[in-house]
Amino acid sequence: MGVYPIFRPLLFALDPETAHRGVSAALRTAARFPGFTAAERALFGYEHPALRLEIWGQAFTNPIGLAAGFDKDGTMIEPLLGLGFGSVEVGTVTPLPQPGNPRPRLFRLPQDEALINRMGFNNAGAEALARRLERLRGRAGPIGVNLGKNRETPLERAAEDYVRGMRAVYLHADYLAVNVSSPNTPGLRDLQDAASLQSLMAALHEARTAEERATGRRVPLLVKVSPDLDEAGLTAFTESVLETEADGLIVANTTLRREGLRSPQREEEGGLSGRPLFAVTLDRVGRLRQLTGGRMPLVAAGGVFGAEEAYALIRAGASLVQIYTALVYRGPGVVKAIKRGLVQLLQRDGFAAIADAVGTAGEPGSRSTH
Repeated sequence: MGVYPIFRPLLFALDPETAHRGVSAALRTAARFPGFTAAERALFGYEHPALRLEIWGQAFTNPIGLAAGFDKDGTMIEPLLGLGFGSVEVGTVTPLPQPGNPRPRLFRLPQDEALINRMGFNNAGAEALARRLERLRGRAGPIGVNLGKNRETPLERAAEDYVRGMRAVYLHADYLAVNVSSPNTPGLRDLQDAASLQSLMAALHEARTAEERATGRRVPLLVKVSPDLDEAGLTAFTESVLETEADGLIVANTTLRREGLRSPQREEEGGLSGRPLFAVTLDRVGRLRQLTGGRMPLVAAGGVFGAEEAYALIRAGASLVQIYTALVYRGPGVVKAIKRGLVQLLQRDGFAAIADAVGTAGEPGSRSTH
């Protein structure tokens, strides 16, 4: 896509985290120059009325968002939106700054078009993120904030961390994602069990009610689920989420599965993302659409590299689709390519708007998407 295939070998010659830091610094530096945003949009911009949709009372110019993890501290939001994303999710952010796990902690799996990370919620803390978000008032595009707990906080006090993080960024977030599914913080996934999740969400709902009264705005609360839950666990998780009256689900986080991988780095510890996750993501989106009865929006994340995958997830029940690993392997032009492809697929199947296609897989007369 464009000139990225020329630069990718140079980036891939570097340690993945070093390359990411270099790209991040370059984006931040370029964004300071007058005219950069206009040039960026000229290169990567593509908008179409069929891609617009409204969720949680918020307008999205398109359904393709950037998943959490790429911009942990919210330092690149404006140039990332300039690449054409319909939304950007920052974080995971914790109440207190923390360095994360020891390096190396990010690994490329080129033969599988995948990544493995065990970053461990490295970030500068919720207060620092809030200050950056405050300076971005009036920016275009919804911004989500992914919330986690500090590693040293015991699970029985996890709710305090999530509430503290939420309060710090509440005024500046367009939605909040409750991350209880990362495999890289010990014990975190235990928060997905029914009693723990209900207790956590009750604390967050109570704090949100207070924030809503104080600020006059209601920020949606989403829960990010693990792809590694079995059928019984997924059913129990969904029942708990429905009882908590969450506003949506993000499906899904990284996986600990390693089936079918070819790359030598496949045995590294951490969460796997990228192309191998797509089949699991598609299955979970369809299943959660059934389990929720379509009562809450689903955000699909995992394995999307092109328009066909994004469209399949939308037809399965996702209102929004997030990417991350595709940006590493395909470059910044991937967003534009996915959006163009989506418009073509909508027109092929007779849908006037992206929202009309959500959850239509398997309906009488519908076309197969995979």
